[in-house]
Amino acid sequence: MSEVRGVDVNIMGREFTVSCTDEERPGLMNAVNYLDRKMKDIQATGKVVGVERIAVMAALNITHELLNAKSGSFDIGDFKRRIDLMQEQIDDAIVESSNKLF
Repeated sequence: MSEVRGVDVNIMGREFTVSCTDEERPGLMNAVNYLDRKMKDIQATGKVVGVERIAVMAALNITHELLNAKSGSFDIGDFKRRIDLMQEQIDDAIVESSNKLF
């Protein structure tokens, strides 16, 4: 197991240093990106004000997702729709990138 190091991460424009090993780093970065997106989505609704409240709402939403996934009561169709949307965004980015090259 490798040495534990501090990794600087950014969540909603705020810098944090989190300790992890090199092996844990990709998972940490995925978690940071997921949390950042969740918090920004909540902030964008305009219904929740304040970073602390947004963080609590994001934590509740993520916990709800986790518990539903563990109990097997998650909507596979919703996951498929999300994956399809991500694939479309990737395809669009590839087309846009290739258009810039020529």
